[in-house]
Amino acid sequence: MTDILDLKGRIALITGGGQGVGRQTCLHFAAANAGGVVVNDFHLDRAEAVAEEIRAMGGKALAVQADITDLAAVTDMVARATAEFGRIDILVNNAGNAGPVADPADTKPFWETGPEDWQKWVGTNFFGVLNACKAVVPGMMERKYGRIVTVISDAGRVGEPHLAVYSGAKAAAAGFMRALAKAVGRGGVTANCVALSSIRTPGIAGYLTSEEAVTKMLKSYVIRRLGEPDDAANMILFLGSDAASWITGQVYPVNGGYAITP
Repeated sequence: MTDILDLKGRIALITGGGQGVGRQTCLHFAAANAGGVVVNDFHLDRAEAVAEEIRAMGGKALAVQADITDLAAVTDMVARATAEFGRIDILVNNAGNAGPVADPADTKPFWETGPEDWQKWVGTNFFGVLNACKAVVPGMMERKYGRIVTVISDAGRVGEPHLAVYSGAKAAAAGFMRALAKAVGRGGVTANCVALSSIRTPGIAGYLTSEEAVTKMLKSYVIRRLGEPDDAANMILFLGSDAASWITGQVYPVNGGYAITP
């Protein structure tokens, strides 16, 4: 890591940190001299496994199970993290849900779905972001320092017809982050988004059933490869560091050229 991306002992909380992009972000932060990494996941065993990886690197980590759609659980998680490390300097809202891709219900047009279908998208992808920010922002404002990075999707930028509510939830998270950036900027807190397309993680494993399926998918990408967790974690680390101290309210696509818009 270069000095400019040295986290200088900052304490980071990464939601959905047990696998994929979340796991790699935790490892990137630990390698960049974070003073402590709070690894959140819905599944405690995943979080514990990543925390052990960080400790094996010589870093400090705390694994915490919490459902980010539950404000009380998120508030309790932040209290535990603060008791362990004293504060939270960096929040990465990485936890997200695109549902099981093989589920035929996910291919229904929006008008054939109802509120019972919408909640799984809105709960994690939007309300989870609200909950985590509500829990950490007061401390950041009090200390006059904070970095918030929310992982959204290119679906929230350009729309995906078979994932209409998911697209809407990710767009809502981006809009919230823009508003939050304006609200907290004078308090030394920045708020940005990273918009991802297809990253090779367990979340898209259902799409990668054959080389033919991968080749078909990559026709939509200027750079003809899938993204890797490293690609996403590199940008998240940058936005979480002091190198990005004059950047706020922005959305940065990491997408291999899937969607190129102004």
